[in-house]
Amino acid sequence: MTEQESPDAAVAERELQIDVEGTPVSAVATRPDDALATVVVAHGAGAGMAHPFMSGFTRELTRLGFATLRFNFAYVEAGRRMPGRPAAAIAAWRAAVDTARGLAAEAVAAEEPIWAAGKSYGGRMASMAVAEGMPVDGLVYLGYPLHAPGKAGQLRDAHLYGVTTPMLFLQGTNDPFATPNSELDEVVAGIGPTAVLEWVDGGGHSFEVKGKKRAPAEIAAGLAPLVAEFIRSRLG
Repeated sequence: MTEQESPDAAVAERELQIDVEGTPVSAVATRPDDALATVVVAHGAGAGMAHPFMSGFTRELTRLGFATLRFNFAYVEAGRRMPGRPAAAIAAWRAAVDTARGLAAEAVAAEEPIWAAGKSYGGRMASMAVAEGMPVDGLVYLGYPLHAPGKAGQLRDAHLYGVTTPMLFLQGTNDPFATPNSELDEVVAGIGPTAVLEWVDGGGHSFEVKGKKRAPAEIAAGLAPLVAEFIRSRLG
């Protein structure tokens, strides 16, 4: 892991390089005083960690008292548009969580809770990593891609039923990857009491609301209080 300072007007950030099986990927960490937990955040399939949605979300979480670490998957770092094999994304998730634990250990004496969050593809890959044994204290999905648009019969849910950590699903009611009264309600109910589904009224796949113009950073920042409240409720 290599590092350089990158001051920001709103929050102090640390630019990092994380080694993922010999391939360096970029990451940005934030840490407020007396952080309650660290939230590691992965981007969706179509945009990297520098997207305003990602920075807006992590900066607001930091303002609310959480350390964060957002990172790129290797395909984005290499300038490719297609994600490639899930195994590569899972390896990146493991490396990012290990890095977050190391950063927390530098800052606090006691072990700090680590949560994994991701937008769409990034959240799905986090859940697959946890299903394969990656230890985290909870998961947050910012628009879970339960199925491709128009393909409601091809669900991406089989691995979720074996995940026992707390899970928060935030989903827009106009998200074509999963809509109300669709299978997502049944999936979350089938997971059990550790999973909670919160519908965001009018939200699309990036939680944009038709007829209501808001910047991606503002939209994402508006989701952060819901996530912060859920994590606080599970910290004991």
